[in-house]
Amino acid sequence: MISYFADSGCRMEVKSGRCHAVSVIISLIFHFSFLIVTILPSHAQYNVERLVNVGRSALYYEDYVLSMQYFNQAIAAKPYLYEPWFFRGVAKFYLDDFAGAEADCTEALNRNPYVTAIYDLRAICRIRLEHYTEAAADYTQALRHDPENQGMWHNRVLCHIQNKDYDRALGQLDTMLTRWSTYARGYTMRAEVYLLQGDTTAAVTAFDRALELDPYDGETWAGRAVVSLSRQEWKDAEHYLDKTIHLLPRHVASYVNRALARVNQNNLRGAMADYDTALDLDPNNFLGHYNRGLLRAQVGDDNRGIEDFDFVLRLEPDNLMALINRALLLEQTGDLRGAVRDFTKVIDEFPNFWFGLQHRADCYRRLGQSRQAELDEFRILKAQMDKRYGRRQPRLNRQQMRRRSDDADPEKYNQIVIADDQEVEHEYKSPYRGRVQNRQTDETLLPLFCLTNEQPTATDDVRSAIAYDRHVEAFNSRSSRRPLYISTTAPSPLDEQGAQPLVDSLTAVLHADSTSMIALWQRAVCHWRLARYQTSLGGNASLQLSLALADLNRALAVDPQDALLYYNRATLYAERRDYRQAISDYDRALRIEPNLAEAWYNRGLCHIFLDDKASAVSDLSKAGELGLYTAYNLIKRYR
Repeated sequence: MISYFADSGCRMEVKSGRCHAVSVIISLIFHFSFLIVTILPSHAQYNVERLVNVGRSALYYEDYVLSMQYFNQAIAAKPYLYEPWFFRGVAKFYLDDFAGAEADCTEALNRNPYVTAIYDLRAICRIRLEHYTEAAADYTQALRHDPENQGMWHNRVLCHIQNKDYDRALGQLDTMLTRWSTYARGYTMRAEVYLLQGDTTAAVTAFDRALELDPYDGETWAGRAVVSLSRQEWKDAEHYLDKTIHLLPRHVASYVNRALARVNQNNLRGAMADYDTALDLDPNNFLGHYNRGLLRAQVGDDNRGIEDFDFVLRLEPDNLMALINRALLLEQTGDLRGAVRDFTKVIDEFPNFWFGLQHRADCYRRLGQSRQAELDEFRILKAQMDKRYGRRQPRLNRQQMRRRSDDADPEKYNQIVIADDQEVEHEYKSPYRGRVQNRQTDETLLPLFCLTNEQPTATDDVRSAIAYDRHVEAFNSRSSRRPLYISTTAPSPLDEQGAQPLVDSLTAVLHADSTSMIALWQRAVCHWRLARYQTSLGGNASLQLSLALADLNRALAVDPQDALLYYNRATLYAERRDYRQAISDYDRALRIEPNLAEAWYNRGLCHIFLDDKASAVSDLSKAGELGLYTAYNLIKRYR
């Protein structure tokens, strides 16, 4: 470029003539224009690349919501590039928005179907969503491009195991172990398949081979212990669980299982220590509390046994086995009324539970309620007479242990509980690991859009979008006063004394101009704030909500294409629990303004209230994508 201009200058100095000078100038203009045209696209490309790079940097520092805002801009500028879609999917994955991440990966693959990492991420998302068939298909496609990827072979086998397609899993494991003969985890997975098929002998052989290759894999030792537990080989099981706990000291299930092995060897002190450790690591562990409660009752630690069963019954209020055990401990400690209450719940469910009837009769007698005691004793006597005369009585089978789901036999109340299925835990191979945004949030609707003279400040450092409305913009352009701003910050409730002057002044404006959108909008907000005040006092706010709806209806009659007004009316319907009508208005708002994050968020909540979890997660995913990060806690809870 520099040499060209230098050459042109020399020719202009040597040659003369006006026409030639003009032709040279025209030539320069042409070439300069061509250079500008060629430079501009590369500059735009540089900007998109920079957005993607900054977004990736935010991903690295685990600021996932902020990273999505950069990827959103890149997608808006160049939607045909696959990278922004893919990296936005990564951010959503870290936020536990697996459905949203899967959708973004699909968009990325539509643009470039040859990137193995995209298939890998989408497969992991589908595994989290328990779509194992689709995940296995993704791994199959990815392995066509990268057949030596051991991790994807591993995950595909686990998908087949989850689908109970054991023959295909074993076939692929044979291929894996032919290719990677020293891959210990392959033998562990083979052992799990044999266990699921009921072939414990083959499972033991596979586990032993895995431990021979890698004696430092705690999960393999845990799987070997499962076999011993199923065979009731308690000493061997304890030995294998010792190894597991040494290698995986925070593996809660191993402490619970070792306690089971120790109980069956009459090592109650060791079992109690294991339950204590398990509950230190996982305070909400059901089996730990239930079985520790049984042990405490057995050794006479009644009050602390009651505490364990109290916890179990907070988790499962209708757990009959826990009710029986707590009733016995309450009777033992002198809380007779509490014992009667618990026994009664069980007897209502099992009228022929004679053991419970006898104990309830004893409690009634100690309370001085002889009539109730005699009624229970008569029922027991009648059952004994029926037995003497050969009438068939229900026989209850007693075993040393029972499964957690086996609650149909109250005679098993004092048996140690084991998990329904003793399975080896799966660990999927994936590079996509990270923290999840765990800020707790309530299922509270976002407030109405309000008008204010104060410039709103950002409520967080991620989403800085400012709501726009053309009527507010027109009002500001005509007015010489302080401009109006649109705010989504929830205003404080407004009592009657504060509300009435505002309503009166707005009403006066509407007498002068009945079509004033600003006045109708703001008066509706005043009625809504007054409704919130009345609700906070326990009063009936239906009248104020009706007045607010009437104003919004009038405003929408003037302009039926105002997204914020539809949003406000939808939110009022939602506060009245008319969720279907609210969803209809949110739909209208989003057809007009698809990027209205608040509408996506509130519509998602309405779907939650209607128990439509799939639609809720989809809407909340879009709200989170647009910057409302509180949506991700709800997604994690309801996905």
